[in-house]
Amino acid sequence: MVTPIHAIMHSAAVKKNADRNMLASHVGLPEEVFSKVLSDAMVTERLVEIEGRYLLTPSGQMIVHSEYSRFYAHIRTDQSFVDAYRQFEYINTDLKLLITRWQMVELADKLISNDHSDTDYDNQIIDKIGNLHERYEPILELMITLLPRLSFYQDKLMEALEKAEDGEIQWVSDARLESYHTIWFEMHEDLLRVLGRVREE
Repeated sequence: MVTPIHAIMHSAAVKKNADRNMLASHVGLPEEVFSKVLSDAMVTERLVEIEGRYLLTPSGQMIVHSEYSRFYAHIRTDQSFVDAYRQFEYINTDLKLLITRWQMVELADKLISNDHSDTDYDNQIIDKIGNLHERYEPILELMITLLPRLSFYQDKLMEALEKAEDGEIQWVSDARLESYHTIWFEMHEDLLRVLGRVREE
């Protein structure tokens, strides 16, 4: 069973520069437990707080990395989870292409930054992200049955998608928000750490 301090350190590793509320939301521990364990992690110098943001120290990074194989051995050997992850990677490739098309547009055979003045173009991309999300939902549902805390991403992705579909287009990929792409990127990092994989750039 994952310990509370590992859960907090893992969240800090995945979310990077998270504030207290973001960490607490991701971890999902009772407030009194979260507060005590966060304090303990600071005292033992596994985490450091800088201007309201929490970061793993070098020793914290080594500790959390060394614990994954112990806490997630059952996930790493579960073929249904591994197969679901492989399906996720195929969809991840498609999402990366969509985000590139969201950020850049072709004009006179050149790629330029999307200034989002073409509402029809943006809506087409958002619709495609919605279709991609529908493809991913059953895969994520399967992974949640084996690792329930992944429901955090299910909720956050849907929240961001709905806001984008309602016209708040910053929720597609704005790195300053828990946008669809931001949450997807964090989810990918989470899965890589759990399974002991590395990100392919």
